[in-house]
Amino acid sequence: MIERLVVPDPEAMHALGVRLGGALRAGDLVVLTGPLGAGKTTLTRGIGEGLGVRGPVSSPTFVLARTHPSLVDGPPLVHVDAYRLASAAEFDDLDLDFEASVVIVEWGAGMVDGIADSVLEVRIAREDDDTRAVELDGAGPRWAEPVL
Repeated sequence: MIERLVVPDPEAMHALGVRLGGALRAGDLVVLTGPLGAGKTTLTRGIGEGLGVRGPVSSPTFVLARTHPSLVDGPPLVHVDAYRLASAAEFDDLDLDFEASVVIVEWGAGMVDGIADSVLEVRIAREDDDTRAVELDGAGPRWAEPVL
């Protein structure tokens, strides 16, 4: 089931992330797609806040993956930037703990196929300078019901 949202500004993107973070649990895999500057990291900052993890959440472009431990006895957030990875095999080499974490993968399309039974893809498209169209597309048994 695809949910479509219009997000008017960065503050609303962050707030969407907080709501989404409140709905996520250990074992969830979220793939973020969208052009540079679309708001993927802003959304992930909100998800981190919603999960109650130690921050600040920033883009892991140069380290590939960052783990943010929970401050509230919840799952850690693993934030991955797959932009510089050449293949799914390189992604697999990161040896992430998918079962115990919430894993957010920026630029992860085509990198996470077959890793989990359920995947939430969040597609972000620019409408204008601030406004974004966001699609939440859940696949697999975990996302049989609406996300938000």
